[in-house]
Amino acid sequence: MRVVFQSNSWVQLGFVLALLRDAGLGPVELDTHVSAIEGNIGAFPRRIVVADDEERQALRVLREAGEIA
Repeated sequence: MRVVFQSNSWVQLGFVLALLRDAGLGPVELDTHVSAIEGNIGAFPRRIVVADDEERQALRVLREAGEIA
C-alpha cells in the first residue's frame, strides 16, 4: 500500500476518496480511529492509501484535480 494523500480536512478527504473511487481505484482511509480517540480536533491527519500498482494512476488523478502538486 502507498500513501497518496493525507489531510486533516474531512471535506477534502471525502472529495479525494470520491475522485479515486470514480477512477476505478480502491482507496483506503487510514487513521480514522486515531482521529476519534483524540476527540476529532484534527491533530492527526488521516491518510489515504492505494495498492502499489494503483499509485501512479492515483497520483495522476489527484494532480489533474489540483489536489496535489
